Amino acid sequence: MVLSGKEVAEHASRESCWVIVHGKAYDVTNFLPDHPGGPKIILKYAGKDATEEFEPIHPPDTLDKYLDKSKHLGAVDMASVEQEEKVESPEEKERQLRIQRMPILDQMYNLMDFESVARRIMKKTAWGYYSSGADDEITLRENHNAFHKIWFRPRILVDVEKVDFTTTMLGTKCDIPFYVTATALGKLGNPEGEVVLTRAAKKHNVIQMIPTLASCSFDEIMDAAEGDQVQWMQLYVNKDRQITKNIIQHAEKRGCKGLFITVDAPQLGRREKDMRSKFTDAGTNVQAGSTTDTSQGAARAISTFIDPSLSWKDIPWFQSVTKMPILLKGVQRVEDVIRAIECGVQGVVLSNHGGRQLDFARSGIEVLAEVMPVLRERGWEDRIEIYIDGGVRRATDIIKALCLGAKGVGIGRPFLYAMSAYGQPGVDRAIQLLKDEMEMNMRLIGCSSVDQLNPTLVDARGLNLHTATVPTDYLGQAIYDPLINPPERAKL
Repeated sequence: MVLSGKEVAEHASRESCWVIVHGKAYDVTNFLPDHPGGPKIILKYAGKDATEEFEPIHPPDTLDKYLDKSKHLGAVDMASVEQEEKVESPEEKERQLRIQRMPILDQMYNLMDFESVARRIMKKTAWGYYSSGADDEITLRENHNAFHKIWFRPRILVDVEKVDFTTTMLGTKCDIPFYVTATALGKLGNPEGEVVLTRAAKKHNVIQMIPTLASCSFDEIMDAAEGDQVQWMQLYVNKDRQITKNIIQHAEKRGCKGLFITVDAPQLGRREKDMRSKFTDAGTNVQAGSTTDTSQGAARAISTFIDPSLSWKDIPWFQSVTKMPILLKGVQRVEDVIRAIECGVQGVVLSNHGGRQLDFARSGIEVLAEVMPVLRERGWEDRIEIYIDGGVRRATDIIKALCLGAKGVGIGRPFLYAMSAYGQPGVDRAIQLLKDEMEMNMRLIGCSSVDQLNPTLVDARGLNLHTATVPTDYLGQAIYDPLINPPERAKL
C-alpha cells in the first residue's frame, strides 16, 4: 500500500510522529527520546519530508539498521506530499553569489587555498562542523604551528635526478607517504560524500581510511573502490560489543586491511563553533514557558553511542575477533606507545583528533619527537608502525614527520575542503599538489627516497617550547575562522 502525503501529515506530534525519508514513511514516535540530536529536530519535520535534513548526516542504511522493521510504514506518493515553499534567506543568496565568484581550480596552489575557498562558499553549519576545534582551539592551531618549529638541515651534492617517494604502510605500497584519514559527514561538503575521496585515493594510489561516522554507508564506500584498492577502517567502539563485533567482522569480510580504533574520544569535546552554528533563537518559546532546547551541534548529535568504558583490558577482545592489523588512533604519550607495543597491536596514530577533543593536548609531531628516541633506545623502533595526523598542510610537514620516524601521516580536513569547493577535481588537484611539493622538497633536502629520511636532516629542538615564536604564517592566519561570542538576539 502506498501512503498519501495527507495520511503522513496527520502524524505530526510528539504523541504520533511520522517522517518521510527518501520517499518512504517511518514511525519515529518511540525513537524521539533516544535521538542523539534530541527530539526537536525530528519534530520539526513531523508529518513532512525530512530527507534534506537527514541525508547529509546519516548513512542511507541508518533507518534499516536502527529502526525496528515494524516502524517502516512503506512508500509514499510524493506527488501528494505538500511541498513547503522555500524562502531563500539573504545569507543564502549572498553565499550563492560567492559561489559564482569563486576562483577557478587552476588558481589553487596549495592546500590552504582550498580551505580559503571552502570557508567562503560552504553553508555555515557545514563549515562550523568541519573547521571547529575544542574549547579555545589552541590545539587546533598548534597542530599546524608545531611543524613551523622544525627546521631542515639539508644535504648538498647528492644525486637527486630521480626521486622516489613511494613507501609501504601496513604492507601496502603507496605512491606517497600519506593516507586520507577518517573524517565524518562527507555529504555536508559534497552530495556524493566520501566516495569522492575513494575515487581520488584510487587515482593517486593512496590509502583511504573509512570513518565510522561517514555520510555514505560503509558498503557504498567499499563498493566505490576499484580493483585491488586498499582501504582501512576507523572504529568508534559501540557500547554494545555485539554491534562492534559485527562491524569489525563485516569490514574484514569486505576486504579492509587495517582496523584503527579511536582511543581519544570517551566523550566528544566541546566544539563551540559547531555548537553555536546550530543554535536557534528560542526567545519566544522561553517566554511561552517551554524549555529551551539548544542543539549541541552535529558532532554530539551523531556520537552518543561511543563507549566511554573502553580500556586496555579490551585489546585482547579486539584481537580475538579479527585478523586485521589493529592500530590505536589517538595515542598522546610515550608511555602509552610502549604499552601498545607490549599489548601486541600493530601500530599507533599519534593524534589529538585534529584538535577537536582535549584542548592543550600536544601535537602529533611533538609527541613523535618524544616517542622515537625512547623506542630506539630500547631497540623497539621496528616493532610497531607509527603514524601521525593533525595540521599537515605541506609536503615539508610530511617529510619532517618521516625524518623523525613516522611511517606516514594522515591528512583529513584539506581533502574535505577541496571536495566541498571543487568536488572530485579539487581532491585530485590537492593530492597532485602534495606530490609535486614532495618531489621538489625531497630534492632540496638531498634525498632521493624515503628510506634516506632520518633525524639528522631536521632540527626539532624548538618543538617542546610552547611559547617559542615562529615566523608569521600569513596563509594560516588569513583562513582561521576566529571563535566569536554570542550575537545579539533578533527583535521579538
